[in-house]
Amino acid sequence: MSADLQICNHHLYELKKGLRDMVLVTIPRVHSERFCARLDQKDIRYFVQDVSDRKVNIFFGRSECITIVESFGVKHLHELTPEQDFILGIMLGYNSINQYERFLQRKNAREK
Repeated sequence: MSADLQICNHHLYELKKGLRDMVLVTIPRVHSERFCARLDQKDIRYFVQDVSDRKVNIFFGRSECITIVESFGVKHLHELTPEQDFILGIMLGYNSINQYERFLQRKNAREK
């Protein structure tokens, strides 16, 4: 099994244990079909976003989180608004203080 799929399996374990509401992995496109089949088998909702010809982002986890990510539209992550970026960071379980600071920095930079 590739290192990418081993990492995905670890994230599945964390999701199952309730440590995360949603996970984002960036993996080679060649592994995405196999991993998505596993998510389907486990009845875990996911959203696939193209990164490049060779890589994809796969968001997976709670249905509510995936619905929110899908509502952002198909964009590159750097194109998210400060509000969308903040929501995504919180859903992914990033440190909330860091997310507050990141939001304010991005919001201030956007307003200049």
